[in-house]
Amino acid sequence: MTASIVFTDDQDSSVATRTYEVRTYGCQMNVHDSERLSGLLEASGLVEQEPGDEPADVVVFNTCAVRENADNKLYGNLGMLAHVKETRPGMQIAVGGCLAQKDRETILRKAPWVDVVFGTHNVGSLPALLERARHNNEAQLEILESLEVFPSTLPTKRDSVHSGWVSISVGCNNTCTFCIVPSLRGKERDRRPADILTEIEALVADGVIEVTLLGQNVNSYGIEFGDRLAFGKLLRACGQIEGLERVRFTSPHPAAFTDDVIEAMAETSNIMPQLHMPLQSGSDKVLKDMRRSYRSKKFLGILDKVRELIPHAAITTDIIVGFPGETEEDFQATLDVVEASRFSSAYTFQYSKRPGTPAAELPDQLPKAVVQERFERLTALQDRICAEENALQVGRTVEVLVTEHSGRKAAETHRLSGRATDQRLVHFSVPAGGDTPRPGDLVTVPITGAAAFHLVSDPSSLEEYSVRRSRAGDAWDRSQADSCGTGTGGDSGTRGVSLGMPTLPIRK
Repeated sequence: MTASIVFTDDQDSSVATRTYEVRTYGCQMNVHDSERLSGLLEASGLVEQEPGDEPADVVVFNTCAVRENADNKLYGNLGMLAHVKETRPGMQIAVGGCLAQKDRETILRKAPWVDVVFGTHNVGSLPALLERARHNNEAQLEILESLEVFPSTLPTKRDSVHSGWVSISVGCNNTCTFCIVPSLRGKERDRRPADILTEIEALVADGVIEVTLLGQNVNSYGIEFGDRLAFGKLLRACGQIEGLERVRFTSPHPAAFTDDVIEAMAETSNIMPQLHMPLQSGSDKVLKDMRRSYRSKKFLGILDKVRELIPHAAITTDIIVGFPGETEEDFQATLDVVEASRFSSAYTFQYSKRPGTPAAELPDQLPKAVVQERFERLTALQDRICAEENALQVGRTVEVLVTEHSGRKAAETHRLSGRATDQRLVHFSVPAGGDTPRPGDLVTVPITGAAAFHLVSDPSSLEEYSVRRSRAGDAWDRSQADSCGTGTGGDSGTRGVSLGMPTLPIRK
């Protein structure tokens, strides 16, 4: 049950509706949690602040604790809001997520103007904590050590009409020495398959045609209820949901990745030919120090099996540079594996020492200059591979799910944007006389050009271009009509929301 936030003004009983803003840092799990936070706040009577306006009446930071710069970014933003809050009676600031779970009282000590601090296990408490802070005129700190309610039972305001996140588990049972997530999100908790499929069916009924299954380690799904093949079965079950056109998942762990999952991907038509497989390091010594439970040979073997059954699969990864004790030989091993893996893109990170992790206590912490130089070599290599792999796409015909937001040069190029089945970003033009697609519709186009981080399609004639209007496009029309936008028609029905599949930058 959600507490309502009712604010009154002694001098004016017709106070305007209060606004909120959720600022998100970190992974897809945080993005999904932020959709829950937005849903909770809207269920409590708040409305989302329009972009570009002044800070909202309620500003919520959903934080990440994986890297040190997340701390710095949070406290910098809180510092800027302190001065705003001095001139805005009734303004409230809340901090949640992994950093709140970790730092707890530290946040209130460093930023005493914060009204609410809540953790990863009690997202649903935010409205009540805000009301309690207002009523008592003092900051509220509530950090639970275990999950209070599975997040999917909470109201949600999705960022996208055509796409949705679906959590299949929360928490993690791994003990990677660099990672603080298990201590912040707890041991893995798995949802029952029927609950997951019911949520997906509800999303599809609302116009969604693409879902991404989320978990800290999706391919260990089912361990809690004793079925080690549960994830592959879940993927196959997704293939039976009418109207669901695209299914993705993130993130698996190479140590637990099994052939039955690869077979399910290859044999289920709506499972997309895209896989995010975190490498972290190509050095077996470093992988051992990281407690990653696999070695480079196993990792490359998984990629070979995926490409054997799914030849056009695009594989992405995570890599950490500069882990304690990493030698030049170790780093070269990473470069060798990256060269062999031919990733379509990579999220590359400089190792960040996180208090509370075993790696923070390891000897041979590397100098910043060494880490930076290796990072630059790695990204240069991966950028070259990205460009080469994208160049191989020229001449292929692909189906693109159109998104609302186009590229930065859209006004100049007159191109729209979307994602191919393998998740590559495609900027495309509509040939003269062609139908303009709505966000959520699908277009089939030839790839005519490529850059390192996107593909280009400029069809030369109508014969090279087709549009398939979709239920998601109809949902976008409805959402525009409901918000006084400029929809293009479509049928009536359930209300949607603004678009844009949440994405992460290529490197951090």
